[in-house]
Amino acid sequence: MGKQDHLGVATAESAPVVAADRAVEVVVGNEHGLHARPAARLVGLVNGFDAVVTLTDLDTGKGPVDASSLSMVATLNAQQGHRLRVGASGTEAEAVLAAVENLAAENFGDAVVETTVPSPGGSGLDVALGPAVLAGAGVELGGYVAGDNEIGRLDGALATAGDQLRELGDVHGEIFAAHLALLSDRKVLDDVRTAISGGQPAPMAWKQVYDGLAATFEGLDDAYQRERAQDVRAVRDRVLRLLVGVTEEAPTDGILVVPELDAATAATLDATRIAGIAVRAAGTTGHGVIVARSRGIPLITGIGDVDVPPGVVVFFDARTGSFEVAPDEDRVRATITEREGERARAIADAEQPATTRDGRTIDVLVNVGVVQDAVDARGADGSGLVRTEVLFGDRRTAPTVDEQVDAFRAIARALGGRPITIRTWDIGGDKPLPFLPQDREANPFLGERGLRVFRRRPELFRDQLEAVRRTAAETPVHVMFPMVTTADEVAWALQELGPRDGLEVGIMVEVPAAALRVSTLAKDLDFVSIGTNDLTQYTTAADRTNAAVAPLADGLDPAVLQLIDHVVRNAGVRVAVCGDLASDPQAAVLLAALGVTELSAVGPQVPLVKAQLRQSDLGRVDTAAVLAARDAAQVRGLL
Repeated sequence: MGKQDHLGVATAESAPVVAADRAVEVVVGNEHGLHARPAARLVGLVNGFDAVVTLTDLDTGKGPVDASSLSMVATLNAQQGHRLRVGASGTEAEAVLAAVENLAAENFGDAVVETTVPSPGGSGLDVALGPAVLAGAGVELGGYVAGDNEIGRLDGALATAGDQLRELGDVHGEIFAAHLALLSDRKVLDDVRTAISGGQPAPMAWKQVYDGLAATFEGLDDAYQRERAQDVRAVRDRVLRLLVGVTEEAPTDGILVVPELDAATAATLDATRIAGIAVRAAGTTGHGVIVARSRGIPLITGIGDVDVPPGVVVFFDARTGSFEVAPDEDRVRATITEREGERARAIADAEQPATTRDGRTIDVLVNVGVVQDAVDARGADGSGLVRTEVLFGDRRTAPTVDEQVDAFRAIARALGGRPITIRTWDIGGDKPLPFLPQDREANPFLGERGLRVFRRRPELFRDQLEAVRRTAAETPVHVMFPMVTTADEVAWALQELGPRDGLEVGIMVEVPAAALRVSTLAKDLDFVSIGTNDLTQYTTAADRTNAAVAPLADGLDPAVLQLIDHVVRNAGVRVAVCGDLASDPQAAVLLAALGVTELSAVGPQVPLVKAQLRQSDLGRVDTAAVLAARDAAQVRGLL
């Protein structure tokens, strides 16, 4: 057995060193690394062969770990772009290595987007009102009486839990496959059985070991991996309830208030009766959050330790991030009615132009990551951002020029021939491309991102530009270059592009340096598009994925708005915004008042943004007060 923590749970810091007969090297292409679900697929595959398989992360030096144990593989914490040495010995060593190579080539089965179309039942609103239904307080073990066959009791509970998870897996199979793998992890089960054999009752032994495993996940340095501790605790509590004979009742007719949201709860809620879910923990990538949003259930995360007595009426507004206990019900019901009517009217008028009351027309476009985004868009005036690194992000080999042209044509067709703005490969930081491995960097957000990468690999850049030119010969196309800092980078990109032949060309403004020198950068361009996500992150020095500092990364921070204002005043060309700020209807009005003429939003928000603009008089927006505001909160008060 390898190194163990203080509770006896094996960790990935070390593992049994097994002499491998043969080995191969694979690269992790998954966006969030080898987390619970792809790890579960790997473990399931390995356990189907007569071979001993180990994994070593060549980038961190961790390992080798036993590839037949989910806890060992997942806590290895192999991130996207890491190289794994897969060693194998035994009669089927060669066959299992070939199978692992094939699985790795398919992103360990993670090529499919995690979210699905919301099922009927959920309102799809961002507000909810109802009595608080408290859950997730833990399973009470004080009254448990141990028997003569505690291991037998455990085995019975494990069998029942397995049946429950397989039934749930019919709807959300990938998530519950990971839960099943956690349930049957033989190394963890060995630890539990050893504790029981030493005299511990089954529930106490189970809880102790799984608490230790959850703590191991929480100690990992990747935020997405830390949230997988939710899955461990969900499996822990499922078995504990079976061991002590507690029946879990599905909450209905209220707002579910939970410390964290596990996938099983989110999948089994009656979406026609639950008003919404309020999660105390922050974070938007947990499996429970993914499932709830896929079902259209109103949800807010990060409400914190606010005191919520059982049954008290609560209200939340995810748009503003507010959560209220015992609110003025007449006031909040009016808000809910207003939001329902707002959505219905916006969808009905989605195809109408976004012309403000003072006569300015703002183009409202849609951000596209997959062709379906364009198909589903309602009222979009085109696409202000085609994310090519997402469009082809599941590829293990670079797409050909023809393949790129086919995808671009499909997006243009779905948008009725309206203009589309294709952003060239924007990789690095949190967006590596499987077919373009990059060296590990100490701080990838400040390293080789976007255009910087392709000055070393111009052949992929040239292929994409050829695909853009060919598409532009058939339908209106604009092209823009990401992560630009210097005029030299712009000059290089334009030289690679060659003759424009009517093609409009722009850059992304994502770093403060680009915003401040925009008059120099935009001299030979047709437009610039502000990426407010990165501009905010770099301006505030706050990683928006880090819960400890994420509140600082607010796009309405006056410092960010001052940079946007500077760009509008000095660019000398058309200014667009394609970051998240453009998807916020109120912020969209402010951006338009500052002089932005084109907004590109996520699909569901396009009708709402257009509707808000139509109701606005931009001349009445006090932009001077906004730019002089103390902080983002004061800005919101002025909108």
